[in-house]
Amino acid sequence: MVENVVYPAYFDAALSRSEGRRVPADLAVEEPTVDEIAQAVQQVGYDAVIERDMTYSREFEPRGAVVVQGTEDTAKNDLVQAIAAYVGVLRE
Repeated sequence: MVENVVYPAYFDAALSRSEGRRVPADLAVEEPTVDEIAQAVQQVGYDAVIERDMTYSREFEPRGAVVVQGTEDTAKNDLVQAIAAYVGVLRE
């Protein structure tokens, strides 16, 4: 089973691309949480496991991560873009 780890920094509007944001600024949100990301992953159709003690390599404070399971047929970038779209919808 293929697993992808997705960090809140990928979706954080306060970060630049070089600081770890992976989505365009118009899809980014302020202070995304692992709970929102996990909910968006489930909306996309994958299983999500929240790991609260993980830290993104470019950050110092642990914000956690979401392990996305069953993504063997999806590129990570496509997965991140789809999750970002749903996080934005959840915030509305």
